[in-house]
Amino acid sequence: MVITGFETIEKELISNCRFPSSEVLTNPAEIAERQLNLQTALSLGNLEHGKIKLFFEDDNSCKMVETTVWGVTNNQVILKRGVIIPVNRIHAVKI
Repeated sequence: MVITGFETIEKELISNCRFPSSEVLTNPAEIAERQLNLQTALSLGNLEHGKIKLFFEDDNSCKMVETTVWGVTNNQVILKRGVIIPVNRIHAVKI
């Protein structure tokens, strides 16, 4: 899968982003795949401190961050230092 049109952002700047409440994915299969990939990213982060790429969208533009996932809830992805990205704003997870 090739993902284009996403600007790279540093993890520390995500706290400045504002996230709408709408879902960025419309296909139920893509939503299920995202959840599965987030769980894999969580395992990779906790066991091996491995970095992954999160492709997400705030109220301004599409962004990509390379980071370690420390936690995943039904609604949020938690990164280091308590940085949070809403799950429904994530387009893809590249492991």
